Parts: sequence; C-alpha cells; structure tokens
Amino acid sequence: MKRMLLAGLMVGGVAVAGAAGVGGQAAAVESGCSTMPPGAAAFEFAGRYSTDPVAGSVETRAENVAYEGSTMWVMNIGSIDVVNIANPANPVKTTTLPLPGEPTSVAVSGGLVAVSVPATSKTNNGVVVLFRGTTKVGQVTVGALPDMVTFTPDGKLLAVANEGEPNSYGLPGSVDPEGSISVITTQPFRTRGAPKFIAAQPVATISFADFNEGGARHSELTSDVRIFGPGASVAQDLEPEYITIADDNRTAWVSLQENNALAHVDLRSKTVTRISGLGFADHNVEGNGIDASDQNGGVIDIATWPVMGMYMPDGIASFRSGDEYYVLTANEGDARDWPGINAAGDEASRARSVADLDLFPDAASNNSLGRLNVSTQYPTTRNEAGKFTSLYSFGSRSFSIRAADGSMVWDSGDAFECITEELVAANFNASNTNNTKKNRSDDKGPEPEIVVVGAVGDRQLAFIGLERVGGVVVYDVTDPEAPIFQQYLKTRDFAVAAGPDSGPEGLVFVPAANSPTGTPMVLVGNEVTGTVAIFQLTSG
Repeated sequence: MKRMLLAGLMVGGVAVAGAAGVGGQAAAVESGCSTMPPGAAAFEFAGRYSTDPVAGSVETRAENVAYEGSTMWVMNIGSIDVVNIANPANPVKTTTLPLPGEPTSVAVSGGLVAVSVPATSKTNNGVVVLFRGTTKVGQVTVGALPDMVTFTPDGKLLAVANEGEPNSYGLPGSVDPEGSISVITTQPFRTRGAPKFIAAQPVATISFADFNEGGARHSELTSDVRIFGPGASVAQDLEPEYITIADDNRTAWVSLQENNALAHVDLRSKTVTRISGLGFADHNVEGNGIDASDQNGGVIDIATWPVMGMYMPDGIASFRSGDEYYVLTANEGDARDWPGINAAGDEASRARSVADLDLFPDAASNNSLGRLNVSTQYPTTRNEAGKFTSLYSFGSRSFSIRAADGSMVWDSGDAFECITEELVAANFNASNTNNTKKNRSDDKGPEPEIVVVGAVGDRQLAFIGLERVGGVVVYDVTDPEAPIFQQYLKTRDFAVAAGPDSGPEGLVFVPAANSPTGTPMVLVGNEVTGTVAIFQLTSG
C-alpha cells in the first residue's frame, strides 16, 4: 500500500510542509505514520559536543555515551572524554581518561566509571577498566571481545557482554572463543583507597557450555536459534551483544544478535535461565513490507515480498508496566563475514544470485527483489540444484516489544521506512557516510541500532536510533500492546556530507530529576561524525 505525505509533520520540533496536490492544495491522505498526535512528547535540539579527531585515524568516535551528575563520558579513540553539560548549549570537556586500547562501551554508576576494552587480538580476553573521577582504581580481565558493559540499577554489579567473535573458521590460525557474560562485584572499587589493581578480581563468568551438543541443556535450544558457524560449538557460536537489566537488579536479558536470540540471565545465581529464539518477520504481510532495491530509478517502493526477516537485535532495553516486564529490541541485523564462513567469506549474497527463480520470479530483477542481501546460512533451505527455496534477510527494519519470556507483544513493522519516506524522501535509506537515496535499501534499510526507554511523567517513552539514515524515532510505549509514534528527532543535514550528526550508535535518556535543566534530555552518540547531539523536552 502506497503511503502519502501528510501536511504539518514534525521533525526535531520543526514543522515540515506537506506534499502539495493539484492547485497547491494538500495531498489527500491515505495514511500518515509520522503525524505527531495531540499531546505528544516534543524534544528539541539543545546542544552538541564534538570529539577531537585524531590525525590519520579511521576509528569511530562518540560511539557510546554515559551520563551522571551533569557529566557525560564519551568514547573517543583510545580514551574517554569527560564532558560537563551543566549548560547543554555549551558542553565543555574537562579531562580525558586514558585506556590500554580502543573502548567498546562506557557506563557509570555512583561515580564509578567502567569501560570495556578488547585485547589487541580480539580473540584474546579483554578487560574492563574502572575509574573514580580521574583515578584508575581497577582493571578486571573478562572474556573475549567485551562489547557492552552496564551496571545493575543499584550499582552493585557490573555485567559485561563478551561477544567472542572468531577471526575465521577452519583455516590455519583460526580461533573462535566462546561467548560469555562477566559479572563484576563493584564494592571493592568503591572503597576509598582501593588499590590500583585488585589481586583477587571480583568477577564471575557465565558460560553457555551446558548448551553444547551433548550438554545437559542442548535440547532446550529451539530451531530459530541460529547455530551455524562451521565447526563451532554452541558456546562458541553464541555471541552476546547487548545487556539490559530489570529494576530488580538480578534479571537480565542479553541479545545474541547473529543467533537471532535472547539469553535470559539471573545475575545473582550467575546462570542462564533460558535462551529464546526470536522467530522471523514475515515481509509478505501487509504493514510489514520493505523497500528491497537500490536500483529501481530511485522510486521508493515499500512493498510485500516473499522474504523472512531475521530480527537479530543489537541494542535492547527493558521496562516494567504494572507487574510485568517488557523487553524492547532494535532489530538491526548482522551478517557474519569471516573467512571460512563459506567460500566467499561472507554470509550474505544477493537474492538474484542464489534464489530459485521459479519460486521467486521477482528475484530475477535488480529493480525489485534481486539486489536484496539474504543469508546463505541456516535456516535457508535449498533445492537439489543448490538454489534457495527460502529467503532470509538481515534484521526486520523495526523495533519490537516482547514479554519477559521473549514472546512477541508488538512490532513496528514497516513504520520506520514509512516515517523516513514521508520526512526525508530525497535521502530515503541513505547510508551514514553518504547522502545517496536508497543506498541501503538492498541491505537493512534505516537499520535500527539502539533503543532506550525512559519515563516522562506517567508515560514510558522509547527512543530508537536509526544507524544509517540517522535520527531517533520516539514512541510512547506506556501501553506495550499499542505504542504511539511521537516524534522523529533529526539533526543530520543532507545538504552537507554526512553531518553535522550522523551514525547514531549510543543513546542515553536523562530523567528530569537527574537533568541539569530539570527537564528530560536525550543524548545521541553519533559514531560517523564523532558528535553527541543533546535533545531536551519542550512539551508533552
């Protein structure tokens, strides 16, 4: 179903004119997925912090942000910038925290700052470095490729997602470490006068080894949990990406992105309580279509296709509504492209090259389905000639709300592509490093990367960052079964080359009680431009 632009849309708090019809009249409206409802929460741009580029470096900056007490901690290249935002319009860097390598995540609780740093060789164990103020008070060895670190709400524990990516499969020198979750007790680092390095490191490791073939819990894995690395055990194949922790300080959910699954974890008993496969999005259902080609003359065509989308979330968040917990997932998708995964060294392939064209005639044309990247790995099925009889794309281009057990409650379907079609049509599905219309339509579209949730009055708001086209989509999720679109926050200017803010990767919601202005704020870390955009609630 074609969706037409509404008059009076809102982008970042600025009104945008609607499409004009014959004689300058507003076009008729069939549907309007980007209209702000009456009383919607409205945020406006308040300020920006820019990290200092490092000459000759191609590393990303401002990929992750933490906040406490009018201070931001912003990831930079080999360091953390400490930034005062008492005046959001004029952020001021006060100092820098040096690190033993390139950081992947930063978190703060009660003045204790934690930074995850992988080893130079990512398949070796990494570390978490801890600071109080500018003083380094500890360094704890964790698993391979620590990718995300977060505190429990009470600050007593620190959870680390150790992704454990391989360097290759089945080749000389191949190493595939196990994915794991580290749990660090923080009290020793909070004690005044704590030694720089603590001899008995207060860390426990949660393993997935019991789920290996022949293990006591292997039979618990459902068919939609993707285990497909050549020669990999289940523990090697599971790759923890992101962690969210409930307000009970013990219940955690961990995204296993490449595996299209969630791990449920009890942080007190240090156990995985279950692994939930997330199922698949059916892109052949109305309201769940995708724009699948980057080569059809620039025509936006959000249509249904006989393709299943693997949700494969990156960032996740959680909140309580009444007595129930809910988990929000940003369904980005990610392909494995390590040498040895197949002959090409890349899990993804164009549908035109691999599909059984008798079953998928649209895949014969690059202007329809032929250019879409699909998985060559499980759960794809093939005929006797080796052609695919099922097509699975990466991510679902949506965000989902799931019950605590992982079951689906609500999904945004094609809303993100609909919203960006209406509001940034000339640069629809552009990438974060170019302004080319539909550049990412054959991949993962707007690519929802990260999600956070926060309370504004008696409402719960979800903020979802779109990594490629940019911006943050805001929904009211107070009723988890009926979320309501609120606003699309965007400071990217397509008149310039990927700036001034592009590539949202990190999000922080600052409640009114902790805000320097007394009103809620949202901090958006943009890895491509190395900037943090600060938004502030103005109404609603």
